[in-house]
Amino acid sequence: MAVNTIVKLQFLSFITDYKPDLFLLQEHWLTPANLYIFDTFFANYFSIGSSAMSKCVGQGMLRGRPFGGTIILIKNDLRQVTHTVHCDEHHVIVKVANYLFVNVYMPCQGTADRITMYDDILRYIWAWCEQHDNCRIFFAGDCNINLDNGCDARSTCINDFSLRHSLTRCDDTFTQTKVATYVNISLNHNSQIDYAASSSPEDIVNFEVLDPDINFSDHLPLMATVTVNCSLDNGRHLLPDNNNSTAIQHQLRWDYADRASY
Repeated sequence: MAVNTIVKLQFLSFITDYKPDLFLLQEHWLTPANLYIFDTFFANYFSIGSSAMSKCVGQGMLRGRPFGGTIILIKNDLRQVTHTVHCDEHHVIVKVANYLFVNVYMPCQGTADRITMYDDILRYIWAWCEQHDNCRIFFAGDCNINLDNGCDARSTCINDFSLRHSLTRCDDTFTQTKVATYVNISLNHNSQIDYAASSSPEDIVNFEVLDPDINFSDHLPLMATVTVNCSLDNGRHLLPDNNNSTAIQHQLRWDYADRASY
């Protein structure tokens, strides 16, 4: 089955069941030329992300299986309060209203200089966060390590980062979610390697590790309900009042614009 068909089936089902405002996705496996698939398949969302295969594709014919990549899908209703902060193959950061959403994919086993990459990625992430120090932070993704393994340098690296920057893990707040998030039945492997954390744990209304009926991945999705202040600069709330039956659509009218000056 083609990758784009897998993506479509899985996420259309997820959208129908859970109706999320944001998706934080890791390892989408798409080349730069195929990133348009997300915007094409999911008309109610826009995407901000990167491929991990740019260098590979640039060197000639693609060989081997696809790999890597991070992307965030955001509901169109939130476009007015969304700004891209940074994106590359290992992390994407977007500002949505008063929050920075950080989507991270840490290097997997077998990657050269893995611990150095962990340290560099976290350092880069915090450098971007410091430029938006008035924002709250929601950090989530595939850490590729069990963070409760205190003997591992990679878990220590992430845990020290969380401690320094006052990030609280959601599975520490919602203790029933301390379960395996990576489950490979054929290899008989399972572990908790996917995490979410927040600088404002009081904003996390709910947190779950889901087990959807349709899941082509060996990772289980995490779902958090986060309270975000979605007011525009003029004080008007972004989302429409559902009690008001009259919908107002604001759009630019070029026929009324000052075309001579333009």
